[in-house]
Amino acid sequence: MPHHDTRTSARPLRAWASRETTGGALLIAAAALALVWANSPWREAYHDLSAWTVGIEAWHLDLDLAHWAADGLLAIFFFTVGLELKHEIVAGSLRDPRRAAVPVIAAVGGMLVPAAIYLAVVTTAGDAGAARGWAVPTATDIAFALAVLAIFGRGLPVAIRTFLLTLAVVDDLLAIVVIAVFYSDGVALAPLAAAVGAVVLFALLARSAYVHPWLLWPLGLVAWGFMHASGVHATIAGVLLGLTVPARPVNGEQGSRVQRYEHAARPWSSVIALPLFAFFAAGVTLVDGDGVGGVVGEPVVLAVVLGLVAGKVLGILGAVALVTRGSGLRLPEGVGIRDLAPVGLLAGIGFTVSLLIAELAFEGDDGLVGAAKIAVLAGTVLSATVAAVLLRVDARRARSADENRDGVVDRPQPAIGSDETLVP
Repeated sequence: MPHHDTRTSARPLRAWASRETTGGALLIAAAALALVWANSPWREAYHDLSAWTVGIEAWHLDLDLAHWAADGLLAIFFFTVGLELKHEIVAGSLRDPRRAAVPVIAAVGGMLVPAAIYLAVVTTAGDAGAARGWAVPTATDIAFALAVLAIFGRGLPVAIRTFLLTLAVVDDLLAIVVIAVFYSDGVALAPLAAAVGAVVLFALLARSAYVHPWLLWPLGLVAWGFMHASGVHATIAGVLLGLTVPARPVNGEQGSRVQRYEHAARPWSSVIALPLFAFFAAGVTLVDGDGVGGVVGEPVVLAVVLGLVAGKVLGILGAVALVTRGSGLRLPEGVGIRDLAPVGLLAGIGFTVSLLIAELAFEGDDGLVGAAKIAVLAGTVLSATVAAVLLRVDARRARSADENRDGVVDRPQPAIGSDETLVP
């Protein structure tokens, strides 16, 4: 009987799971399914499933499935974010401060302006209780935004993807800081110290010549468990673990462990963790109580939608305009002002992290949680739709020889969608 190599047969599945378009499609499908089920005659079954509690009570891990998705599965996504951050800081677009300055400052502007718009709307409406959700429209969903760019930005310079990726990675880093500082419970120092100890041990093993994933995963779970017990949001453990993995080759290896671990973890994040989180987070029931009108009438809805759709574009465009005037800083080679409107709209795809912040900000207030989630979904759909149109328009227009207007002719570079863009 011929030997069947399971690794060879699994490669097409892994390649499919690793595609940016796959993750985006599964996110949309999971959120749509949840929204339809939560507003169907069988909506009680959806809420019963979300509230089904499993886990070990003695360890304070008896969580319902919705919390397991938000605190547990989402840690896998944040682990990949940590890995991506480490790669970008050590060997990627963030290693050169001058090159990274413009997208980093754009990311800061893209967080400050949506927060300001949100606070202005809820303050004007006299809804002081909603002010604690100021961070909801500040986040960018890397997976979803890159998926939209991959589909509709074909033919555009790959520098636009690098700019968006840098901006989104910094955005995620700032969102992680916001979650840790503003949306974590009172901190218990002993479990936090144990979590840090587990992360340090993970870091030592991750650099060892004899490390094996089956040693790292249990240690990662220990770090996650202690972080959860400490009161700091458990997903922070995922980021810290990812940041400890070496981004340059060690022990005579050919490639970096960051890229190898990300290649291994990304399918689990894209195909399982993110869709399941979206499924449990997006199921807002609109047909009960005051209906759609009651939810949409909440000031938080307008505040979040304006923050995501208008705030991101204005913040990014404004920050870039300020930093490139009178300074030596310029947009990356091949990226022009014309590209910033679709990039700003792509950054307005909040989705995963925005849904998480909505749950954390309004915990205990189902009305505001539901309104914020509907607003995130509406703002995300609107941003993605307009971005898709602008990307196709941008791709059809002729590009100048000096798109970033730095006085130097841009070098030829691969286009989004070409085989060359698949190289990490």
